[in-house]
Amino acid sequence: MRPFGPSTARSVARQLICRGTALITRKMSFRATVLLRPISVYFAVLALLGSATRPHVVEVSPADEFPATRPAAASDPEDEPVVHCANLTYAGSKSSQCFSDKFLATTERETHIRSSHRFDPVKLADNDLFKYPFAIMTGEGPFTLLDEERVHLKSYLLRGGFLLASAGCSSQEWDLSFRTEIRRVFPDLKLKTIPMDHKLFGMVFDISTIRLKKSEGTCMLEGLEINNKIVLIYSPEGLNDTGNVEGCCCCGGNEVRNSQEVNVNVLAYSLTH
Repeated sequence: MRPFGPSTARSVARQLICRGTALITRKMSFRATVLLRPISVYFAVLALLGSATRPHVVEVSPADEFPATRPAAASDPEDEPVVHCANLTYAGSKSSQCFSDKFLATTERETHIRSSHRFDPVKLADNDLFKYPFAIMTGEGPFTLLDEERVHLKSYLLRGGFLLASAGCSSQEWDLSFRTEIRRVFPDLKLKTIPMDHKLFGMVFDISTIRLKKSEGTCMLEGLEINNKIVLIYSPEGLNDTGNVEGCCCCGGNEVRNSQEVNVNVLAYSLTH
């Protein structure tokens, strides 16, 4: 018996098509037959061709043969969500511009967190604040928040937002004003010291101490908890890294030397807890 290969299949197919055409021609008066037989012939030809030519198809891998068992493809980094961070304007017009955003790029380099690499300036009293999961607030000298800003700050933190605040150049006046405002916004809550063995200090970089640039010793971060979740981290010493901010300097005050590592850990912690 002659092997049943592609050429044989094509020959049989041609014969079937010819026979089907002849049947249609002879039975034009039987409309039902005209409708049904060409369809059956057509599908018979497809089935025959498919079974005959399958051995000659280029071989595929098991993964392509059984797509249901294929492991999920790694997501394209371009499809990952991008974290946008707000740089707050508060007390009407007081700016947080002298806070380096370099730690955002460092976070992306050291983790799988994608960020915009630049802060977005946002007014504390603006509803746009609620579009951002993370915000920073800094400055020097005394300040007083507007009533609307206090309302927004409270709502932002209660609704899942996270604030990283730091006294620019370790400004004592700013430190006093910030603590006063937090007491006004959350009279029943207190800033609490975060111990150095907290998981925050091992999120990305292992940080055993917070080092200062212009003096010996160290400082401790403080946190505000709502429902057992830290929603605000504050440093009385500058986390600003002003050396990486154009037009800014910490000329007379102090700063945290390893601020970039601290800020990276804070951002990673805020997005995962």
